[in-house]
Amino acid sequence: MINIVLYEPEIPYNTGNIGRTCMAAGARLHLIGPLGFSLSDKAIKRAGLDYWPRLDKKVYIDYQDFCEQNPGRKVWLATTKAHKIYTDVSFGPDDYIMFGPESRGIPEEILVDHEEDCIRIPMMEEERSLNLCNSAAIVLYEALRQNDFPGMEKYGALHHLQWKS
Repeated sequence: MINIVLYEPEIPYNTGNIGRTCMAAGARLHLIGPLGFSLSDKAIKRAGLDYWPRLDKKVYIDYQDFCEQNPGRKVWLATTKAHKIYTDVSFGPDDYIMFGPESRGIPEEILVDHEEDCIRIPMMEEERSLNLCNSAAIVLYEALRQNDFPGMEKYGALHHLQWKS
């Protein structure tokens, strides 16, 4: 199972939306505190819809707690500062993909210790960043694609009619 990690998320709507994406993708959501909101916040529930109570999620007190509870795990760090593009790495089926808080990203003190594990999404040079929800979805679905979308329905069906071919 691919794991999405949010380091100190600040905006409940983003976290709720990412939780919903994790549900659709069969991914686990890890939240590293301190969080910028309460998990009982209406905004999280509104963005996460009825998915939120069913979401496979784990909350950590801080980054050290996350590291202690997940020793030896492969953690990719998504940052605009990375040398590698997210499509240039090979994601494993149980990898963790970490994203930083909306206003500042993953701290450089963490990034510098994991330079080879840092990945980025290409953007126009003058742009600062993408929305956290979009970034998480882009990288998550690339990791799933590389692992042949494990356990996921790959072909859709119409509701009332049949495809002609």
